Amino acid sequence: MAERIILDCDPGHDDAIALLLAHGSPAIDLLAVTTVAGNQTLEKVTRNARAVARIADITGIPFAAGADRPLVREVETAPDIHGESGMDGPELPAPSLALDPRHAVDLIIDTVMSHDPGTITLVPTGALTNIALAARKEPRIIERVRRVVLMGGGYHVGNWSPVAEFNIKIDPEAAHIVFNAGWEVVMVGLDLTHQALATPEVVEQIAQIGTGPARFVVELLEFFGEMYQEAQGFEHPPVHDPCAVAYVIDPEVMTTRTVPVDIELTGTLTLGMTVADFRSPAPEDCRTSVAVDLDHQRFWDLVTDALVRIGEVRP
Repeated sequence: MAERIILDCDPGHDDAIALLLAHGSPAIDLLAVTTVAGNQTLEKVTRNARAVARIADITGIPFAAGADRPLVREVETAPDIHGESGMDGPELPAPSLALDPRHAVDLIIDTVMSHDPGTITLVPTGALTNIALAARKEPRIIERVRRVVLMGGGYHVGNWSPVAEFNIKIDPEAAHIVFNAGWEVVMVGLDLTHQALATPEVVEQIAQIGTGPARFVVELLEFFGEMYQEAQGFEHPPVHDPCAVAYVIDPEVMTTRTVPVDIELTGTLTLGMTVADFRSPAPEDCRTSVAVDLDHQRFWDLVTDALVRIGEVRP
């Protein structure tokens, strides 16, 4: 049976690829897409999500806009990586998919509560604001969600500070709620995603598909690569967000380790740090784990296969 997921995202170049992977994989039943402010403002990332829906002909599922700011902090975006639109590079079509009238938080709650317990995985690839608000507004979802597989954090390295990753750093209070809620959390962080490099061989593998959605991904990766090289010195860009979707599709694509994880909220130099305790075997009741090693080719084969299955899409 396909894994039922809600993708909560802030597109974003790599969020767009995560959405395409979730849509194209037969192992995923994509129930809803929700957006949150992060890589760019809520208005921009929501437009981007709807543009990707048109590019890949994603229909029949609700898209809803969510939180336009962190729980208590000022909005931070990442134009140095994603550009002023949040998805600079490709020419984006005008969205045609209408937004669900519900707030993303309510869509998440309604979807989880209307399905059997243990059948829905939440896959946040942006700030955790929507997920935290949903858990606070309707705590019953915590025991009904199968697990939360998130892209965020890093147990060894940061990118928005020396020790904090962007998605966690821009709303650490939300991250603290999500990591401490009591449900299973799989953290697919920078230690893993920095292994998901879009090398020239990967880009060529995708280009060979020859469809419109595949060309869109190539254009995403070309712009993303230039920005990552300029801003962070990467020779090839790490493609973060699809890694979380890939784990849901095929957990064997990466290795994980069960360890306690918590969020630093008060450190002057360490705000937003995902503090993972590797010192000893995890307690029996530990509900958090971190991704450690990626099978690079297996990962990109999942992305390529999804794009092949999406095929050509009429304008």
